Amino acid sequence: MGCCGASRRTVLAAAAGAALAAAIPGSGAAQFDPLIAFDLEIVTVTDRGAVLTWTTFGLDPAGRPFPVPADTEVRLAPADSPREPFTVYHDDSRTPFHYAEIDDLEPGRPYRFQALSNGIRALPAPALTTAAPGAPEARGEFTTLTPPPGRLLHTIALANDVHYGETVSGIVIAGFPPGYQSDPPYPRFMLDGLLADISARDASLLLLAGDLTNEATADESRAVRQRLDAWGTLGTDYLVARGNHDRPHDYPDCADCWGDQFLPRQQLTEHHLGDLRILGLDTSAPDAAGGTMDRPQLDALTETLRADPDRPTIVFGHHPVTAEAGFTNIGGPGFILDRATALELQSLYQQAPGVFLHHSGHTHRTRRTRPDLPCAVEFLEVGAVKEYPGGYCLLHVYEGGYRVNFHKTRSEDARRWSSLTRGQYFGTAPDYLLGTIEDRNHAVTRDLSGL
Repeated sequence: MGCCGASRRTVLAAAAGAALAAAIPGSGAAQFDPLIAFDLEIVTVTDRGAVLTWTTFGLDPAGRPFPVPADTEVRLAPADSPREPFTVYHDDSRTPFHYAEIDDLEPGRPYRFQALSNGIRALPAPALTTAAPGAPEARGEFTTLTPPPGRLLHTIALANDVHYGETVSGIVIAGFPPGYQSDPPYPRFMLDGLLADISARDASLLLLAGDLTNEATADESRAVRQRLDAWGTLGTDYLVARGNHDRPHDYPDCADCWGDQFLPRQQLTEHHLGDLRILGLDTSAPDAAGGTMDRPQLDALTETLRADPDRPTIVFGHHPVTAEAGFTNIGGPGFILDRATALELQSLYQQAPGVFLHHSGHTHRTRRTRPDLPCAVEFLEVGAVKEYPGGYCLLHVYEGGYRVNFHKTRSEDARRWSSLTRGQYFGTAPDYLLGTIEDRNHAVTRDLSGL
């Protein structure tokens, strides 16, 4: 696995004992089985299903963990039923990186569950998001969502932070903390896995909210455009916004390599999916990690929203907007959209009641934050494509509202990389990047019948 510190080895060794104690009577583990089923996460909970992931390890004589293939089983029963959980999913193919998707459940109903490999019960890592007493992984229970009323109209994928061309993941500044590498480079297989996933889930449109590249070189910009174009058509199947990594770098061969492949800097984009309006913002600053919007782009946005303020609208751009986003990300308030622009943007939303969701990236985490001004807009940051937990959100738009679900990318390479890079930031990545189950999965009732 690589880059597992002594503290994680200690936790895994303790988990081995706990897993054995929790082994199903009569299984091979009841005698002795060195397998550890760990890092259990209920990643996705929809109105009719759930996705669970975990990893199986062994420990070498020095106490270092290494991945061990095993089967994948989930047992489930309604929480209000006296029946013991029974097997609803079993995959005999052996893998260390387990992904179990359960469907055909009832909306708005609690379920008790067990995740197992080789009869060993999977346990959550001691992270606040999964091991806290109220977390579903710790309680062994989750509740499916109640969908908004009316027909399902659109399914849109929200994604960001591919960082195509990056070779080391998890570095915050100047080579610190220690990062993670892969061969082939992880942005390639994480992007390929994303595109395959959203095709399989029938998303009608992909929104990529910035940082498609790592340094916006000509090669990086050209390569990511080619990979996207092999999958779909810009403006029809996918839309893009520029991130801070995509900003002009004034290379000798091109002053704005990303712009040559995609869009000029500080350009507002407008797209319609039926009667749903989608507005893309360029929030990149000339030479900074934080974001801004130039006056011409803000004026164009103002004119667009004032011309049709009630039209149901999604806005996407790279930098988060709210003060809460600024104070809760590891880069601080200077890492997000500048304060004056953020307040002007929210003021525009107050006058445009059709805007219902603002999608951003940049922080690499999945989190909802409160607006600074009273406006009925959800400000949603979506986890990065490139690293743990490695995925995207699906936005399901109904006549009577919308539903958001985060999904991990499920290819074998993506599952392996997600398992590895959960050790980023000295093992604190899950607490910062995964988000609560409510941030990752929620439904909102809102009148969108005009669509």
